[in-house]
Amino acid sequence: MAVAIRLKREGAKNSPYYKIVVADQRKPRDGKFIEIIGTYDPKKKDENFTLQLDRAEYWVGVGARPSQTVGSIITKARKKTAA
Repeated sequence: MAVAIRLKREGAKNSPYYKIVVADQRKPRDGKFIEIIGTYDPKKKDENFTLQLDRAEYWVGVGARPSQTVGSIITKARKKTAA
């Protein structure tokens, strides 16, 4: 089973809000998922995400592939905790 860390879209039309989820790659974008590990709000400025970094590190460690956007969020979270 190929596992991905990606965004699940929620929110109203023209007002998107995303949850960062761990899901099977074969499932649809807003379909069944394994675990919710954070949120992302692209409309907000600065601090527009929350992430359980320990869970993200765990899933990446066991082979889950983050999407491009989630990869950049993980990088930002790592920098934030290092500072």
